[in-house]
Amino acid sequence: MPKLLLQTTIETEPDDWSIQRFSVLQAFLAGLQQGEGQPAFEVVARDRAPRGRPDPVLANLAESDIDQLWLFAVDVGDGLTPEDCAGINAFRRRGGALMITRDHMDLGSSICSLGGVGAAHHFHTRNREPDPARHCVDNPDSPGILWPNYHSGANGDYQRVSAVGSIHPVMLDRHSPTGVIQYLPAHPHEGAVSAPPGDGSSRVVMQGTSSLTGRHFNIAVAFERSAQGGRAIAQSTFHHFNDYNWDLAAGCPSFVADPPGDGLARFPEALRSTHQYIRNLAFWLAG
Repeated sequence: MPKLLLQTTIETEPDDWSIQRFSVLQAFLAGLQQGEGQPAFEVVARDRAPRGRPDPVLANLAESDIDQLWLFAVDVGDGLTPEDCAGINAFRRRGGALMITRDHMDLGSSICSLGGVGAAHHFHTRNREPDPARHCVDNPDSPGILWPNYHSGANGDYQRVSAVGSIHPVMLDRHSPTGVIQYLPAHPHEGAVSAPPGDGSSRVVMQGTSSLTGRHFNIAVAFERSAQGGRAIAQSTFHHFNDYNWDLAAGCPSFVADPPGDGLARFPEALRSTHQYIRNLAFWLAG
């Protein structure tokens, strides 16, 4: 049975985006089935060991029995050591699959040192978006958060998303009237991703639209299996996977000040669409 690791880039901290705030995702993935009702994945979840020294799991990931790493980069830039990045890079080179996600501005920027997939993520001070016209604050209601900072809606609301180019397998949804994924949870501070120049294995597969400016922004970049390694997804924000964004009753850290919405609770189709996307990711990454 494929083994899937959900991992954050911070130590366990109850008042932060620690792994316990992705418990609904963990339960959903563990409940996926294949064949005659057999579990499709073994799912484990953990926070990183104390920062400042290599994490014993990430630094040795290539020698582990993990098949997929879902990495939630919730640090302020110091969440991965060079040894951690080397371990993750070696893991992908031996065929391991990655789902790497972050958030606004410089949150999660330690992933920039990851080969290939790290280059898909743009931050305020590291690996900046190549188009200077994108260096703007999309959400003026949050003056303390600089670009990238795309506003797709309030936490607790949903956003409409669209496929880019030919329909990628992660975007398929036979229960949708359009045949593709239409909705994901919204977040007022999404980050920026793009396909790295010169990497023919990658392309943007999903876009969103700012609820404030109408500006389009990339949500997901897919990497096909190549000489560089296994399949991978670069995602614009970890809030697409977070308990609070799926159900406000799950609560959030005390530093979250944005007023929430209730659109997802009032429109069940959006949560169903989100579940389908998660299912697609897990099975596509599994190959």
